[in-house]
Amino acid sequence: MAHIALFHSVLGLRPVERLAAERLRRAGHQVVTPDLFGGETATTVDQGFALLDRVGWAAVTDRARQALRNLPDETVLAGVSMGTGVVTDLWPERAATAGVLLLHAPAEVPASVRPGTRVQLHAAEPDAFVPPDSVAALRRAAREREVALEVFRYPGAGHFYTDAQLDDHDPAAAELTWRRVLDFLESGAASGGTVP
Repeated sequence: MAHIALFHSVLGLRPVERLAAERLRRAGHQVVTPDLFGGETATTVDQGFALLDRVGWAAVTDRARQALRNLPDETVLAGVSMGTGVVTDLWPERAATAGVLLLHAPAEVPASVRPGTRVQLHAAEPDAFVPPDSVAALRRAAREREVALEVFRYPGAGHFYTDAQLDDHDPAAAELTWRRVLDFLESGAASGGTVP
């Protein structure tokens, strides 16, 4: 069993994160889904960025830290799009994390990362929010810091392909993503992995 903190996208805490959390709980994991926007949501990316500007990044990361305060050091950090930016900011403070899940966007690997930490990136291809150079940088950092990185791209899917409420939704890619996430959690992310 893993403890997981799932950070939402720029659209706010919506059904996609709640349904994902329920699926992970049914598999035996403990999941928290912090509301980083204080109950507000958006229906478009532009509205989401305006909401983020209003809430402020400092408030977002502070709420994320508060949500992690009583969770084990090994808690898996997971982010959906903007949520991967939250992971980027909190990961250096959580070097004991058992794993990192990046959905729809990459994150930066901190210098303090524990060698052998397992990381998965799931992203559409092509995706303007996940340009090839950002994936290449993630791969380089993972090699240099001995992180066990897996990258999964989903050709033809939209950016938010896991979200059934959006036009980007790709049911087949979404289902494959969540199967891979469950495999990741069940094959060692709960207790820490080793570099293959």
